[in-house]
Amino acid sequence: MDALDQTILALLERVAAEVILPRFGHLSADDAAEKTPGDWVTIADRESEAIITTELLRLDAHARVVGEEAASADPSLIDTVPDGRVWLVDPLDGTNNFAAGREPFGMMVGLVENGETQRGWIYDPVGKRLCHARRGAGAFIDGTRVTVEPTPNRMPVATYSNYWFAPDQVAAIEAAGANVLDLRYGLRCAAAQYVALVDGTHDIARFERIFPWDHAAGALFLTEAGGHIARPDGRPYRLTDTGKGLLAAASRELWEQGVRLLGTIAAPT
Repeated sequence: MDALDQTILALLERVAAEVILPRFGHLSADDAAEKTPGDWVTIADRESEAIITTELLRLDAHARVVGEEAASADPSLIDTVPDGRVWLVDPLDGTNNFAAGREPFGMMVGLVENGETQRGWIYDPVGKRLCHARRGAGAFIDGTRVTVEPTPNRMPVATYSNYWFAPDQVAAIEAAGANVLDLRYGLRCAAAQYVALVDGTHDIARFERIFPWDHAAGALFLTEAGGHIARPDGRPYRLTDTGKGLLAAASRELWEQGVRLLGTIAAPT
């Protein structure tokens, strides 16, 4: 890890230890609220983002910070992501899991230059594991370079965000994957989902929400490790994309298999 990796790691470790982990399993009723139906935010999200934002601005005064909670309050911030140098921050990914007192959850930071993610960091506060990537320089777990691991001796494991689909759509997905894919429900945590694609736990992941802070670090980590990500219609994924639908996989071949079976079923808008 270089100096920037170590600085980001130290920041995420400190925020996890001071703000996130002490509240894991100990949230009061006043510590969590629904931003929209089924989408939770907690005091840990807000406090973490505030600290991370302050420290990133101190680290690089020429960059801006776009965090999930700030963009929730001011959605126009999303439109500024392609402009110049931007830190994208998801201070607590997997908030629904965290609020329910269960794993997985994680922390993500991406460094974006003119709309292209140049570096990304994914931190697991419980496992104390850092996954990080630099464009053109590879993907790493705790400083060791990693590549996607092929799994030729089992049916591909594919996850999808079942909570975004109506019951008839869930039935259609399950029918499409029957006897071809080992279908499982998504982890409700992009930070963990991308790592699972690289470490061989999962092979294909169908995402619905495509907010940039959810995917900047993970998409770079996956592609630098040799995986593939694109919109279900085959268009390359861009941080400025809107709407729903994103398919990630441990290889281009697995992506093509996944999109044939899962890519045509659209979640309700």
